[in-house]
Amino acid sequence: MDMNEPQTSSFCQVTYNWINITHDFFEAVTDLSLGELLHDKLFGLFEAMSAIEMMDPKMDAGMVCNRGNKKTLSFDQAVQAKTIKLDGLTNTELIGIIDTTLACIVSWLEGHSLAQTVFTNLYLHKPYILEDKILKAFCLSVYKLIDIIKDFIHKAMVFEEEDFQPMQYGYRLNPDVSEQRIIGILREVEEDLQRRSRAKNSDKCSQDAEELVALYARIKFTRAFYQCLYGLLLHSKDDRSVVLPDCQKLLILCNEMLFVMHNTINLGIQASDSPDSPHIIGFEPLINQRLLPPTFPRYTKIKPRSEALHYIDEMVDRLKTVCKINNYVSFHSALDFFLEFSKNGPCILSRSVLQLLYINHGNLVLGTIPFVDVLREAARSFISPPALIKSPFSLNSQAKLYVDNFLSHCTRPFANFVQLCGHNRARQRDKLAHLLEEFTSLQDEAERVDAYLHNLSVKCEWSRPHLACFGTWVLYHTLKIMIMYLLAGFELELYSVHEYYYIFWYLYEFLYGWLVSALTRADSFIVGQDAAEPPKNRTNKKTKQKKKKIRPYKYRREIVYYQALQNMCGGYYKALFGFRMDGKITMPHPQFDSEQVRYEHRFAPFAGLLTPPPVQYVEFKEMTSSLRYPEQTVDSSYLYIAGCKHFHQARSLLETITPRDAEITELLKVAKTNFIVLKLLAGGHKKDSTVPPEFEFVCHRHLPVIKLI
Repeated sequence: MDMNEPQTSSFCQVTYNWINITHDFFEAVTDLSLGELLHDKLFGLFEAMSAIEMMDPKMDAGMVCNRGNKKTLSFDQAVQAKTIKLDGLTNTELIGIIDTTLACIVSWLEGHSLAQTVFTNLYLHKPYILEDKILKAFCLSVYKLIDIIKDFIHKAMVFEEEDFQPMQYGYRLNPDVSEQRIIGILREVEEDLQRRSRAKNSDKCSQDAEELVALYARIKFTRAFYQCLYGLLLHSKDDRSVVLPDCQKLLILCNEMLFVMHNTINLGIQASDSPDSPHIIGFEPLINQRLLPPTFPRYTKIKPRSEALHYIDEMVDRLKTVCKINNYVSFHSALDFFLEFSKNGPCILSRSVLQLLYINHGNLVLGTIPFVDVLREAARSFISPPALIKSPFSLNSQAKLYVDNFLSHCTRPFANFVQLCGHNRARQRDKLAHLLEEFTSLQDEAERVDAYLHNLSVKCEWSRPHLACFGTWVLYHTLKIMIMYLLAGFELELYSVHEYYYIFWYLYEFLYGWLVSALTRADSFIVGQDAAEPPKNRTNKKTKQKKKKIRPYKYRREIVYYQALQNMCGGYYKALFGFRMDGKITMPHPQFDSEQVRYEHRFAPFAGLLTPPPVQYVEFKEMTSSLRYPEQTVDSSYLYIAGCKHFHQARSLLETITPRDAEITELLKVAKTNFIVLKLLAGGHKKDSTVPPEFEFVCHRHLPVIKLI
């Protein structure tokens, strides 16, 4: 339709009967007292507080660009005004632009929007018309980098609103240049820079040569980093032509180039102190401000260049670690790898890459093995159920069907467990509570399958009992989830000090005890399975039967480790109980706070579990009452001595664990320190002091060092 033609459509016939209600409105307002608000079902206080006042600079993000006298120039306007150059940029200008763009990419990965970070670079708005060969190659590669990073994060689905903003604000991220062509363009620029730097070295122009080497390192890093991410993306799509060791070599090359970039970071141009041009050439922070939705203005601080390079260096190291996932074939070892990787709070990109390398959307682990087969092998290696080894069960079609259905039902909860490890630490705790609901139903199904298979085993001539095999396997993971949920509260600083004692009590009395029991049962079952295998048919009567070698206990190290943690939790619980008796713990006023409400809130996710059964607050009070020890006077000194014994026992257990990794060393330090502190308290040290002790989570993120003030 021509916009200049008169419109003769039906819209011209619409008439509006506007009524001016201003006078009626102000008259109605007089019925309200001062400070009184009118409440409506559809517009209450929440909606009123959430409303945005349009055109208000304090509330409308789009109005920020109206502040000040400086006009915001678009790319075309900046070219006409000659504030940016399309060609003839100096080496220092190119280094500054590249470093600032990398800092913008890092800021984007930390949760800011593309519009306020990467696309404040005006050169990225129209990269095809750039005449500078180096800058054009870099800008096109930035587009491809952003696109591939966004692809990783979208497919992994482990990001939250605070991690990553996916909106593109109308920018087309995939330029009409193929991946191989981008790599080729960057390689051509690399070779040209290397040739020019060698020529400058021969002419002894040290400053120019250093700048060219700095530019060469940045372009080579961009090419190697993009090539690595592209290879990892192909590998996650089951392209076996891309091998992870090649990606690791590229990441090592990235580290080498980053070292040069760190040393030459001061060669790039810096932003001036002048209010007329506070940013370097080619950058306009407010250029996209009107593209943002009308929300409260969000201040976006671009990371300093040195910090951005340090962030990228750490990200490259994390990606090298991620590439090792290919070595973890068994599910339990892979899950431990995920949990360990998640502890240090990795960035959204490395978390997403790890998810896609291990399990893709076709439920294939490492691109080749169906996830259900990985879980089958995990259950077999954990407790060796008769239904998963060569036994009469394998000939029973009904038993096989039951087992297959159970394992297929396991895929979703266990896949969610793996995906949960990819979320940030704060979100993991919320998702652990929901995951427990899935494992509750899985426990119920495991018990029914075990009961059916046990009834079959009774009728077989040779078969071991099938009691609680799958149930123990599911229980083991359920207990680990429960422990993770409680310990996450310490890491996120959710608990008050006066709540510590019942958290540690629950871990000491129940969760770690149940976990040790589950592992002990699995160990005993495996050893019993080896001993009860049917004898093979002898072909020669004279041949003596060799004595069967019985495998050593598989979970000995894990059992000792969890027993040590159980003792440490017991030491904290008894120490905290002693502090409460001595009045060293500040307690909330009972009129405004209820311990029962807090207790029930902390353990609410456990309420629906069948095994282990949840402990109600009344039971907790009965079990921790001093009336349970009528023959013993329970005072603070008695509790300090008991806690001292727990920390000594934990230390003795930890010293038997070999090889000793960093966590064991940290735990030993905590156990030794707390042993000394409680020994001093038991001897009457600072008996009359009511100054509360400090709990320092310095050595270990979950188990603090007790410090007396």
